[in-house]
Amino acid sequence: MSNATLSPLPSADRPETAARLRDALLGASFTADGLLDLLGAPAYAALARSETVPALRATRGDAPLETLVRLFLLQQPVPHARVADVLPVDACLEAGWLVRTGGDELAASVDVRPYGGPGGEDWFIVSDLGCAVGGAGGIGSRDEGVVLGVGGASTTLAGITVRTPVAAALDLGTGSGIQALHASRHATRVTATDVNPRALHITALTLALSGAPAADLREGSLFEPVREDETYDLIVSNPPFVISPGARLTYRDGGMGGDDLCRTLVQQAGDRLTEGGFAQFLANWQHVEGEDWQDRLRSWVPRGCDAWIVQREVQDVTQYAELWLRDAGDHRADPVEYQARYDAWLDEFEARKVKAVGFGWITLRRTGSAVPSVTAEEWPHPVEQPLGDAVRAHFSRLDYLRTHDDAALLEQHFRLADEVVQEQVGLPGAEDPEHVVLRQNRGMRRATRVDTVGAGFAGVCDGSMSAGRILDAIAQLLGEDPVLLRDRTPAQIRLLVEQGFLVPVG
Repeated sequence: MSNATLSPLPSADRPETAARLRDALLGASFTADGLLDLLGAPAYAALARSETVPALRATRGDAPLETLVRLFLLQQPVPHARVADVLPVDACLEAGWLVRTGGDELAASVDVRPYGGPGGEDWFIVSDLGCAVGGAGGIGSRDEGVVLGVGGASTTLAGITVRTPVAAALDLGTGSGIQALHASRHATRVTATDVNPRALHITALTLALSGAPAADLREGSLFEPVREDETYDLIVSNPPFVISPGARLTYRDGGMGGDDLCRTLVQQAGDRLTEGGFAQFLANWQHVEGEDWQDRLRSWVPRGCDAWIVQREVQDVTQYAELWLRDAGDHRADPVEYQARYDAWLDEFEARKVKAVGFGWITLRRTGSAVPSVTAEEWPHPVEQPLGDAVRAHFSRLDYLRTHDDAALLEQHFRLADEVVQEQVGLPGAEDPEHVVLRQNRGMRRATRVDTVGAGFAGVCDGSMSAGRILDAIAQLLGEDPVLLRDRTPAQIRLLVEQGFLVPVG
């Protein structure tokens, strides 16, 4: 691809050609599983790091799958005769999926990456040449309108999204259409927007080549393309959240000062949600000198919405600037230019009194509750994806706890959640542990410290006895006053329910 211009895209108005191409790709096992079998795990993993040499070595034969990998993933010209053995060449040339490169060779006009859907679907993500795998990989030297394929952020958002059947879903800032593709499985109507018209074109190609229904594609920034009377049951966005001095790269830089784009996106989402609807975003946010980051993020939450904000990572301003300078390939540019850009990032942060930048997930749910719940927490530890069910369960537990005061809680029956283990922490050889930790092996994989009563309570929760009766038995065993124990334990039970260690029965 030229540094000056982006290559022409295939036609989005030829669904019959996309269907024929899809059939040919599937017929040659050009799928996520097929690639893994052909390349082997090391070469397959190397592709995700933008390293192509192992895959080139693994595709030196002339099998149909090797031809397709070289053509669509490695962007290598392939002799016409070899391509004709696998694909409907004339139709693909006419529709623009293939181009002639001179001599008797053909090349792909776009990257096409096999992508396994959550239900075992064989999908294909279309993106600009050289942008299908491994993130940007120094894409900054090319046209700012470039459209990337699947990256870690894309799959993270897809994994945390609540997947219940809905009437209408909105993918805001669709890029290559990954979130719209996922939404097509469980939404009757999918709307996808982007400020970049090229992204909308590529989204149409992704959906068509994946055999998914077409989406309602609209050009514009943030909620501009959405009518005032339109609401959605699900809104998802992997926005251009990078906090940068300027808006050099459309695919990543928001174009607003600091973290204003993410703040605006969150604040405006509330009015676009149906009752009970979810809005889920990836975001960056500033850690500003003299401000608590949690309070800052809580101020973003719109009225009438519960919120769950999870900070997954924090980088100081130098780490952050270096990450995104490398993303754009600036570290390979002229050293003087690189230093000037680095300086510009640090000047921007200094002017805003920013000491670090957080990255994480923001989930909103429209609620009719008079007192919405806003949770902002730091959880940098490994989690189990997909997390969509865990996210939905988090908000269901909020509803449960809102409708059960302490007295009602003691009347309830609970069971210990699946795959929770107890750890006793203390010095080797000590008679008693210093403290007891309950740890989840599923979902968020939380760990929480409990006292002796909390550990004993959780250990006997099998749904057969009410919480109050269990506490009475523990009080008798420990020689404690049962009234006092009933009075001080509900807060601990409430926390264990909120974090998913205890599950209400019935």
